Amino acid sequence: MDQRLKNMTAGRPVPLILSFALPLMAGSVFQQLYTVVDTMVVGKALGVDALAALGAADWFNWMMLGVVQGFTQGFAIPMAQHFGADRHDELRRTVGAAVTLSAALALVLTAAGQALIPPVLALLRTPAEILGGSRLYLRVMFGGTPVVMAFNLLACVLRSLGDGRTPLRAMVAASLTNVALDLLFVMGFGWGIGGAAAATVIAQGVSALYCLGRASRLDVLRLTADDLRPRPARLGRLLALGSPMAFQNCVIALGGMILTSIVNRFGVTFIAGYTAANKLFGVLEMAAVSYGYAMITYAGQNLGAGKTRRIRQGVRAALGIALATSLVIAAVMLLFGRTFLAGFISGTPEQFGLALDTAYRYLAVMSVCLPTLYVLHVVRSALQGMGNTVMPMVSGIMEFCMRTLVALTLSRIMGGQGVFFAEVASWMGADLVLTASYLWSVKRLPEE
Repeated sequence: MDQRLKNMTAGRPVPLILSFALPLMAGSVFQQLYTVVDTMVVGKALGVDALAALGAADWFNWMMLGVVQGFTQGFAIPMAQHFGADRHDELRRTVGAAVTLSAALALVLTAAGQALIPPVLALLRTPAEILGGSRLYLRVMFGGTPVVMAFNLLACVLRSLGDGRTPLRAMVAASLTNVALDLLFVMGFGWGIGGAAAATVIAQGVSALYCLGRASRLDVLRLTADDLRPRPARLGRLLALGSPMAFQNCVIALGGMILTSIVNRFGVTFIAGYTAANKLFGVLEMAAVSYGYAMITYAGQNLGAGKTRRIRQGVRAALGIALATSLVIAAVMLLFGRTFLAGFISGTPEQFGLALDTAYRYLAVMSVCLPTLYVLHVVRSALQGMGNTVMPMVSGIMEFCMRTLVALTLSRIMGGQGVFFAEVASWMGADLVLTASYLWSVKRLPEE
């Protein structure tokens, strides 16, 4: 077996999970570099209005990305199970079906995204002075949806086989491309916010090509024409797994868009500060996402191999690692967050001070409650790896309800400060659903 592929059905859970998650974490650092560089270049080179335009488009852009990631992560669940059970013919047929399905979905999502941009920005009450920038950014980003779909599918396929290093290297190459093109397009050519979006799409293309080159050299992924032939039963199973995860992310993003419409009531300076903190949110979450990817693969492979006891051991190990990591990241953000945030914001001294205060207060609330988010990612991913994508979807609905309810209620009582608590309330609501679902699910697992 290729050395980059990792069979997680034997060995101690802690080293396995860490060795799988650490390359993904490093990849997430470079992936966050996309967002951070875009935000810093836009915020510093183009000013507060452009930064606010980026923020106003943020959740709608995340919705599209979340739908893509939800489908591709769902498609990868049976791949991990087939690999863990050494059913390589079934693995190839599943990958072939996922390729066919992803191509069709990419076309549908591109058309739908472009059509929805004007009405969604209107519903979000996007201020007139930043509407044009938000619209342009989304047009370019959604035009690149097929590229984003290709990278996410290829990365999920490789991760399902235990290869976390290739997505890491792809993200390094893409991030360096994105930094260079951001500087060239925005500061060199003067293409503004559209240039930042174009740089991100091209960089995603680089990462997709890198993963494709790697996947094409793996014997276990050498597909035939028969593997790519559409089979309704297999396509239906993939949709049954991917659709709840896509819907879950869509619902979470819808709650974020409602939150954005509330944030937009408090003016451009508040939006800019809120946006700056949200860009650092990716840094807060990146280790949690990596542990989540590790748990999907770990749980899926062990379920396929019939080693159910190892699933319980792995979840306990992952929770310990995740909680320790969240405490370290929270401490760093509380101590140095204001310094980090200052790099995203420009404007008059008054604008700078108000936006920075807003950003740090929001960052502090999220940092204090960060362990809650890390529990969410570990438990949700374990359930998904076990083939249960419905209860994680229900947790997404709970996130939506809590985020919306708390934002609407507290913003009337506390003003803009109330919005800061909506995000952490959504994490807590999801944790309640996921923890109960996991405890119920592990009791139903067959004994070894």
